[in-house]
Amino acid sequence: MARTARIIRKRQVEPEPIYNSRLVAKFINQVMRGGKKTAAAAQVYQALTLLKDQGLEPLKTFEQALNTVGPKMEVRPRRVGGASYQIPMEVRGDRRMSLAIRWMITAARKRSNKDFHTFGQKLAAEITDILKNQGEAVRKIQKAKVQVKIQN
Repeated sequence: MARTARIIRKRQVEPEPIYNSRLVAKFINQVMRGGKKTAAAAQVYQALTLLKDQGLEPLKTFEQALNTVGPKMEVRPRRVGGASYQIPMEVRGDRRMSLAIRWMITAARKRSNKDFHTFGQKLAAEITDILKNQGEAVRKIQKAKVQVKIQN
């Protein structure tokens, strides 16, 4: 049976009301657990206000951190004959942002509760560490770069 290519249109996320940014809205949706969107938004806004208290511009800092963490290249399996090869490929824009968001959130969630009491504090600390080229999310992208170098 032939498979016809169906065109699937991506749903546009509505920008969130405070910063009027689609990127922050996507980030809030990824942080959300169990359908608790207001709780997720409060945590993200807390992180952004903590960045503002440090004297940084919150939205620019957030976007800069996401661009820093987003991978430019990744290895994808390609099947040739009976063997699978890891081929380095460029990451397209949507996937790059989704990987950056996912890596940033998992790195913030891994942080110790002893040092940071709320997720907002963890997220703000992760963003500032990314700007200093430190932290778990930066280690993740460096690991991806090493895999690409090995395959070249």
